[in-house]
Amino acid sequence: MLLRSQGRFVQHMQKALTQMNIQLANVIADVAGESGQKILHAIVAGERDGQALAKLRNARIRASEEQIARSLQGSWRAEHLFALRQALDAFDFCGTQLTECDAQIQAQLQALHVREDEPAQGKKRGRARNAPKFDLRTQLFQMCGVDLTRIDGIDVITALVVVSEVGADMGKFPSDKHFASWLGLCPGTKITGGKVMSGKTKRCANRAAQALRLAAAVLRSSHSAPGAYYRRMCARMDKPKAVTAAAHKLARLIYAMLTHGQEYTDRGQDYFEERYRQRVLHNLAQKAKAMGMQLVPSDNPA
Repeated sequence: MLLRSQGRFVQHMQKALTQMNIQLANVIADVAGESGQKILHAIVAGERDGQALAKLRNARIRASEEQIARSLQGSWRAEHLFALRQALDAFDFCGTQLTECDAQIQAQLQALHVREDEPAQGKKRGRARNAPKFDLRTQLFQMCGVDLTRIDGIDVITALVVVSEVGADMGKFPSDKHFASWLGLCPGTKITGGKVMSGKTKRCANRAAQALRLAAAVLRSSHSAPGAYYRRMCARMDKPKAVTAAAHKLARLIYAMLTHGQEYTDRGQDYFEERYRQRVLHNLAQKAKAMGMQLVPSDNPA
């Protein structure tokens, strides 16, 4: 809720700037970032000189100081400045609340940790804006005993949501199938008179399942085995069903890691594709044998 409020206040800030004909968004993509916030706080404090405001930009901003200064030429009307100040104060308040939430989450994770070492170096990933400021990956590793972020698609936020919903002890679920069913990621079993009427997954407001579905959707461009599995599902069914199938796969991987305490090692999409090819060949050979025929490989494969 705090994150949604922050997003709404960013829109209010942008609206106030637009009403004053301040085109800061044309040169700085995110007014909620470091440079945008420094400039907005200076404006609220009374600074009107475009050159002075442009000097507050971060060195990573591509726009030059002259471009930023030109974008800050507008009408400084009192009512719009008041709206900007109100939105900025509310945005800062939400930031303070989120910082306090991060501190509470960190304290809880430290109280539940079971080991003191740190996870091995993983893949470099961009930091999400809503990610806590502390080292959440290490805290989760010390609590769970395994690094869930080694699974492609699972970032620290997704891992935190899953662990906060189910905990690190999977003893309450007899198998990974029970776990996936509790998440609402298994096909439905609506059967009447021995006939399957519907295989649609049940409606479920499970936060962990929602997080896994979002993680599964990220796999579309992944060169990992889960990524290859997701693209294979997309070729067989519509996208929502493919997302659910990939989320089911991620849930079973998480269950295996938390149950056995073993690190996940991805063998890549080539390994997955080769296993799929072998299964197809095995099925074709079985069908040929049932019809009294034999499957013979071609000397000149296409």
